[in-house]
Amino acid sequence: MFPMKTKTSETQTINPRSDKGIHTSLYRNAQKPESHSGTVLIVAMWIVLVLAGLVLVFSRSMRVEAIASANHLSSLQAEAIARGGLQFVLSQLSSGETQPMLPGGNNPFEGIELGGGYFWILHPNLTDDRNHSFGISDESSKINLNSATQEMLLKLPGMTAELAASIIDWRDEDSNVTAGGAESEYYLLLPEPYYCKNSPFETTEEVLLVKGASPEILYGEDTNRNGVLDANENDAEQNAPADNKNGRLDRGLYDYVTVYSKTANKTGDGEDRININDMQQQSKLAKLLQENLTDSSKYFQMMSTVRSVMPFDNIFDFYFSAGLTTDEFKQMSDKLTTVNSEEIVGLVNVNTAPFEVLACLPGLEESDAEAIVSYRSTAEAEELESIAWIADALPKEKAIAVGSHITVRSSQHCADIVSISGDGRSYQRYKAVVATQNNTSLVLYWKSLTHLGWPLDPEIVASLRAGNSLGQAGLTTNLGSSL
Repeated sequence: MFPMKTKTSETQTINPRSDKGIHTSLYRNAQKPESHSGTVLIVAMWIVLVLAGLVLVFSRSMRVEAIASANHLSSLQAEAIARGGLQFVLSQLSSGETQPMLPGGNNPFEGIELGGGYFWILHPNLTDDRNHSFGISDESSKINLNSATQEMLLKLPGMTAELAASIIDWRDEDSNVTAGGAESEYYLLLPEPYYCKNSPFETTEEVLLVKGASPEILYGEDTNRNGVLDANENDAEQNAPADNKNGRLDRGLYDYVTVYSKTANKTGDGEDRININDMQQQSKLAKLLQENLTDSSKYFQMMSTVRSVMPFDNIFDFYFSAGLTTDEFKQMSDKLTTVNSEEIVGLVNVNTAPFEVLACLPGLEESDAEAIVSYRSTAEAEELESIAWIADALPKEKAIAVGSHITVRSSQHCADIVSISGDGRSYQRYKAVVATQNNTSLVLYWKSLTHLGWPLDPEIVASLRAGNSLGQAGLTTNLGSSL
């Protein structure tokens, strides 16, 4: 008989192949934790990468913000310096220091250090388009668009007959069209219609609204209005503006016209003048003559002549008709007038007006304008304080012709203020027009010209951005001046 296998022995039998399967399963289970660790590592690397990117973006953002803040601070500094420059101008006007100066020497208007930066007062040098000049401009050295006759306007450099007539129509109160001019009928037919103003100009730039005007006529080639011939203004049509590449700056009307010149009809001491055409003031005139005539025997004859010749065109007409001597006229000229108005608009200051403006005065030729410029260049300053010197510089007829249009006193001045921060990051440029009278000053006009670009030597900006001062770069002649 065969022995019987019990159930117990059967269950205790171990299959070697089955044992191998158990070990394989355990091995596989042991590998699973290592697979999860690799995933965590990859995720961690991505997180680090993202964080690094955020740090870089944040750092760049902070750098941009820091630069923007520095630029904003520099802009505020340049703005404050420009405002300080305006106060400097007001101070200079109150002290009478307004004469423009060319580069060289101790120039009180060039490269003035203020608040860690610098400012300049630009002045157009009408006789030299290669070098900047600096100083406060006299508005009475220009032709006033609100008072000049059509004949005077036509003599301006670059003026056209159409524009001169249209200026007359724009400022007068009527609707009558001057030959070649325009009233509202013309302007209302434009693509963007508007009415003819029929009242005085308020700014020089307003002339661009007038028929026949254009930026080319107003500004010429000097589109940045710095008074010098820049490279882009002498390269034909390579860069704006288009120019004739003739090696000189062809100016427009801008430097020769104004709307601000106005003179008080009073003496230099603020006293009322004597109207020689007013019969009610004849007693005052008689007293003035008695006080200033060197030969008292001429008094009665002179008063008789005055009464027979009245009214006089101007004080030069009175001077020649009455037979006054030059010295007598010098003593009395500022005390006389032929009008009763409190202010006279548009008188040209013959002491400061350039040749081009003098040539526009009624009855004068270019030779007469040259004679005036030549005479005043050699005259003593004391002589130029009285308008009487014109009687010596011009013939009788010419002096009488211009007598109603000239003065030797100015009450309105213009300042082209350029400022820059100490680090060269920002600059500002403003045009200011200031009226001074009775020891008071009033800013009539304040306009930003910063959009026209940096008007001076680019090396100034480069030097300051490099951390140098203007003195280290040798770019200013006024190193000793600071405020």
